[in-house]
Amino acid sequence: MNIDKNKVITQDETNELAPIDQVEDRVEAEMKVIEGKAKEQVAQGLQDEKLEREAQQLKKEGERSLNAAREAADEKNLNES
Repeated sequence: MNIDKNKVITQDETNELAPIDQVEDRVEAEMKVIEGKAKEQVAQGLQDEKLEREAQQLKKEGERSLNAAREAADEKNLNES
């Protein structure tokens, strides 16, 4: 079986992200959510309102990023169908 090099289309040519790159954004967002939850628990234990607010902001930012990554993945799946 021979591969015709003229018919091969690369991910760069289609501006498609590699699967590992597609997952990377989602993983980073999930880590922000986890970090925010952990900081929030520590802040509550220390009764540090400022740290608790920062933790809540971090958690919300992670959730927004995670939702955006999921929407992008859903949109990509719809376009492929």
